[in-house]
Amino acid sequence: MTRAIYPGSFDPITNGHMDIIERSSKMVDELIIGVLINHSKSPLFTIEERTDMIRKVTEHLGNVSVKAFDGLLIDFAKNCGASVIVRGLRAVTDFEYELQMAQTNRVLAPNVDTVFLTTNLKYSYLSSSIVKEIAGFGGDISEFVSPYIEKKVKEKVKGKNSDEQDRTINK
Repeated sequence: MTRAIYPGSFDPITNGHMDIIERSSKMVDELIIGVLINHSKSPLFTIEERTDMIRKVTEHLGNVSVKAFDGLLIDFAKNCGASVIVRGLRAVTDFEYELQMAQTNRVLAPNVDTVFLTTNLKYSYLSSSIVKEIAGFGGDISEFVSPYIEKKVKEKVKGKNSDEQDRTINK
């Protein structure tokens, strides 16, 4: 049985992420989406919100599960019994960093391979950061995320903007 991990922050999960998830889920027996708890970043969504949203948009995929993780990806892969790490590549600029990580992980765990999937060309520019920036300015993100994620992002951004306005008014 081939078990793979597709790691990321997924803040929020985009159509580009979903493209990689749907394609890689067809290649393996089990795909675990590893949602990184990154203490050096201030995500828009909590880890619980991100894992819940991903479960919702992947519920149609019977061999996909979602788990939060902290620490080294390779340790998470070993703990899950995964033999494959799936990484998406949007552009050549992604490759150099991803290759370094794959080679490092291979030294740390020789039995875990990294597989690179290029994103669909229509998502080659897309990132969670872009989605958050567009949403923050009230822009249309419907081409970049599922309707469910669009709703969640708009709710979160509206709440965040309201909080910022309250702080400004109260100064």
